[in-house]
Amino acid sequence: MGVQLPTAFVKRMEQLLGDEFEAFMAAYDHTPHAGIRVNTLKISVEAFKAISPFELRPNPWCDTGFYVPYGTKPGLHPYYHAGLYYVQEPSAMSPVELLNVAEGEAVLDLCAAPGGKSTQIAAKLQGSGLLVTNDISADRTKALAKNVELYGVRNAVVLNESPDRIADAFPHFFDKILIDAPCSGEGMFRKDEDMAKQWENHSVDKCVVMQRDILRVAATMLSDGGRIVYSTCTFAPEENEGMIAEFLEAHPDFDVVPAPSGTGFASGHPEWVSEAVAAAHPELRGMARLWPHLIEGEGHFIAVLQHQGSRTAKADNRLLSIKEAPMANGQDSSVTGDYKRNGKGMDGKSGKGTNARGFGFGNKSRAGKDTAKWDGRGQHDVLESYRYFVQEQLEASFAGHTIVYGDRIYQSPLESYRLDGLKVVRPGWFMGTDKNGRFVPSHPLAVALRPSEAVRSINLSSSDTDAIRYLKGETLSIPAQQMTLQNEAQPKGYTLICIDGYSAGWGKWQDGMLKNEYPTGWRWTSV
Repeated sequence: MGVQLPTAFVKRMEQLLGDEFEAFMAAYDHTPHAGIRVNTLKISVEAFKAISPFELRPNPWCDTGFYVPYGTKPGLHPYYHAGLYYVQEPSAMSPVELLNVAEGEAVLDLCAAPGGKSTQIAAKLQGSGLLVTNDISADRTKALAKNVELYGVRNAVVLNESPDRIADAFPHFFDKILIDAPCSGEGMFRKDEDMAKQWENHSVDKCVVMQRDILRVAATMLSDGGRIVYSTCTFAPEENEGMIAEFLEAHPDFDVVPAPSGTGFASGHPEWVSEAVAAAHPELRGMARLWPHLIEGEGHFIAVLQHQGSRTAKADNRLLSIKEAPMANGQDSSVTGDYKRNGKGMDGKSGKGTNARGFGFGNKSRAGKDTAKWDGRGQHDVLESYRYFVQEQLEASFAGHTIVYGDRIYQSPLESYRLDGLKVVRPGWFMGTDKNGRFVPSHPLAVALRPSEAVRSINLSSSDTDAIRYLKGETLSIPAQQMTLQNEAQPKGYTLICIDGYSAGWGKWQDGMLKNEYPTGWRWTSV
């Protein structure tokens, strides 16, 4: 056996599994399964299948997920840098599928880093509604924010907060909540041997305390008739069936929604907690367990918890701020309303969108850098540089609220007062910065745009060395004839660089030379 498993873990699994134990242990001799999930914010599944450089086999519980041969390196292809897919362990795609996200909903991913499930939720929202994605670890939110940006998510807010503080700001607010709970990680031992080595440090007892608190607080953030999906990557019944049994005892207004059959999901085992729990809560058998000896994937547990209230409560204007804002006297509502290419409405009126501290988050804000300061230029000037760039360089309308923090500009799905006092990593879609009156567009703006939304674009072939050279940050020689120009735009200026028709970043074209604007921290680093 390649993985050294903790002795106490092996003994417990032998006791629980009985006749299945030998097959379970034999699974550790097999190589882990690799997968990717198509990012339908940028490309359809059918379109990706037509251009995929990898052999694909469908994932039975995720329509956008596929197995790729073990040893494949999908992170080393230009399509990865264009955000066309997320590299994800196949079993990890299952919880979001059971969350049943619908367009227009408000969704919270409470324990989100590194962000795979958040990008899956965002794809289901298709730019509508709201995604609040959070992780309590400040260091882990760096990867979370980067993944949200790489995959072209326009309607997300990224937080670095405790569940309690989010609950204070958003009581009974979210339609759907995903809790991919911190756990003892037993289901990942085959994929990550370090988790097996650290198992005793991440003991079941320690994890149960955290999970209990997270579930309790999450219930206070759910709107009437909403849904919570609780998932772990562990086999321990205390963290799974036992945790849900406790929750149901304290929250009789929730039901367990049975997991679908025929997709490789095995049933829950309340009797592993106790015979009393099994007798009191037979519905716990409707929860899902994914076993490495029964499916092509690692170990997972999923519980779908549905609140019994009426969904009519959704019509309470909670999401008015992220719908089309009303027009006033033919102009966009300033700062807090939609910003459209007609250039109107960016007249510097503060509204609720900003205040002198940034955007209402005070010293606790983590949007960009806390050290961002005004350089003597006012909010009106910063907004004006943004307005001019959009008017001259883009063919797009941006929903939500334009928020200014120092010299940074965001399009947020929320009014900024909703985030007062919270530690905010990203208040929305990062559009760019104002540098002495000149707007510099961000990389997240580029990767979320469609080619038709930029007045200049250049398409590079994924099979051409120019695509790799661009991703490495090199200057390219590009003739003007290779550019696509809209509305009689001149070739000189910011240009959206695409790979096989999918946006990847910015360049600045002048006199046949493309100055590379691909950010250093995102560049291709492999030969």
